[in-house]
Amino acid sequence: MPDLPLLITGANGQVGGAAARLARERGIACETPSRATLDLADAASIHRYMDGRRWRAILNCAAYTAVDRAESEPELAHAVNAVAPGMLADNAARQGCPIIHVSTDYVFDGAKAEPYVETDPVAPLGVYGASKAAGEDAVRAAAPASHVIVRTAWVLSAGGANFLDTMLRLGAERDQLGVVADQHGCPTNADDLADAMLAILARDRAPGTWHAVNGGETTWHGLACHIFDRAAAAGLKVPEVRAIATADYPTPARRPANSRLATGKLHDDFGLTLRPWQDAVDAILAERLAR
Repeated sequence: MPDLPLLITGANGQVGGAAARLARERGIACETPSRATLDLADAASIHRYMDGRRWRAILNCAAYTAVDRAESEPELAHAVNAVAPGMLADNAARQGCPIIHVSTDYVFDGAKAEPYVETDPVAPLGVYGASKAAGEDAVRAAAPASHVIVRTAWVLSAGGANFLDTMLRLGAERDQLGVVADQHGCPTNADDLADAMLAILARDRAPGTWHAVNGGETTWHGLACHIFDRAAAAGLKVPEVRAIATADYPTPARRPANSRLATGKLHDDFGLTLRPWQDAVDAILAERLAR
């Protein structure tokens, strides 16, 4: 149904914003409702917005992502991350359009020694991860024949509030930073993720779950060092970066020690391989530092 628009939720966020921009650059019409128009925490708002509308596909990029605050707001996290995706998927199934739903490494507990594959059992450590795992289940149940779930991790962009932005801000303010060095993962450029989602949408596909992150792996400390190496080369003030343990930086929500996601299935099924994380981060930094 190429004459219908895409519905992209969360277009004010990193992934949704990238998806909307890339789609429009390619001549694909999009609807990107604001929270005032489509409040995913409010079932009545979802019903009102979706009633009578049709789309080429639904890209659910919206989420409650305040990992620590979710521990004290479980109902809100569940409404946005579990109930709303199920409602969107139900609408997609009833009108016969696909839904792509963005999920997270936080559905896993991080105890596995190797990168997680799509068939590994989920075991979230906190409210946020549990709400996202419930959202996956709701999407699968509501749209069994037309869903695509894309799990990703450590998302970065030039415009969003994220780890890269935080490092550059703190680096300008402080002479020394302690950054966790015992959590391992795959930094992901929001543009690369959005591009992969649009590529999946354009292909014939069975329903299923895929992992999509940039290539390689690092730690938060390794990522910080990479960011500051590039920042120093650009003439910015950079701090000394100390490696610390997770135990040295307690947070309300537990984080997975291993957030590495295997992407072999994405390559095998769609021929998609995201570039190495270093190149992906450098592209963001180039845009960010040019401002």
